Amino acid sequence: MGKFICILALLLMACVVSRGALAAGECGKSTTPDAEAMKLAPCAAAAQDAKAPVSDSCCAQVKSIGKNPSCLCAVMLSNTAKASGIKLETAITIPKRCNIADRPVGYKCGAYTLP
Repeated sequence: MGKFICILALLLMACVVSRGALAAGECGKSTTPDAEAMKLAPCAAAAQDAKAPVSDSCCAQVKSIGKNPSCLCAVMLSNTAKASGIKLETAITIPKRCNIADRPVGYKCGAYTLP
């Protein structure tokens, strides 16, 4: 529980610090990738450990954000995600681990390809 609170605190701090640093284009005009990353707090454990179970609330958020693959990629590469200590190579496996049928197959996110 303490680790989760620390991760959440880091996410909040990174969001405040980097709020104006990223363009909002990938996720729409009214939100930034860092703000969207905050919605993925239920995914913290699953984004750090490929063997950790993925919660239903995490899958719901990933499915929602994943409707826009460029936003999902921007969220995974955001300062908030980096500050939380997620492992990108593990985080990009979450759509597959959630059995999201309409996930972007082969979509590139930086040097990684989403499964």
